[in-house]
Amino acid sequence: MLSPLTQLTKNSFLRRGLYGLLAAVMAITIGLSTPTASQASIFDLIFQGIRYVQLGNLSDQDEVNLGTQIDRQLKAQGVRVYNRDSGVSAYINEIGQRLAGSSDRPDIPYTFQVVNDDSVNAFATAGGFVYIQAGLIKEAANESELAGVMAHEIGHITGRHAISQMRQQALASGVAGALEVRQDALVNIGVQLALQLPNSREAEYDADRRGFNNLGRAGYDTRGFITFMQKLEGRSSAEFLSSHPNPGNRVSNLQSMNSAGTYPNNGVGTDANAYRNRIRGL
Repeated sequence: MLSPLTQLTKNSFLRRGLYGLLAAVMAITIGLSTPTASQASIFDLIFQGIRYVQLGNLSDQDEVNLGTQIDRQLKAQGVRVYNRDSGVSAYINEIGQRLAGSSDRPDIPYTFQVVNDDSVNAFATAGGFVYIQAGLIKEAANESELAGVMAHEIGHITGRHAISQMRQQALASGVAGALEVRQDALVNIGVQLALQLPNSREAEYDADRRGFNNLGRAGYDTRGFITFMQKLEGRSSAEFLSSHPNPGNRVSNLQSMNSAGTYPNNGVGTDANAYRNRIRGL
């Protein structure tokens, strides 16, 4: 038989344990019944599969995951990837990976895809996804011209321009709390940005600068970027200029960078015949 003191001590421990259990149940109940604008409960994450991402501190891995989901949605909404000639797709990827290795963010994976569309356009989204439309590939006179556009799109990724725009749109539309936003909402915004909304003038200048330097570091003749932009400036029908605002002096800015003589410009990528042979399948 337990002594009175031992029995009292045992009862005290039992009461403490019971109180602790009741407190935990109450905390869970309150957590479930109190809505929060910016944070998912553990039950949301486990049972509903809802994923929240940090607006102010998106990791590279989260950005790549986000870009992967945006890519799936883009294809579900009608972006058709060219698949008739694997040689053309391999060639575009070859150029892209060469540029990616010399970019400001060489440590994330990059995916380069040819879009089966004859419009003269290209776009990029978060996480290293770059889309080059068939019409733009045909419009380029040589590899250095095409590489200039691709380097520009990589510049949007290295500058995290899509992420910045998504944050702004999420906050403006009220789908984000103070710190976090549901990933599915952010994916929908990313799709809208890729297909409909142009980049800001500041983002275009930044992507031009990053792209120009990326092109030069990769060993291409940087004049290809300039000649392609000059060609587009003379064509009001180029879709590239509607989705990439052209304030009229982008070419002059590129020419100023070129005149600095940072890169040798020894003609790499300017062989028009070699280029036509590589894209002949389009």
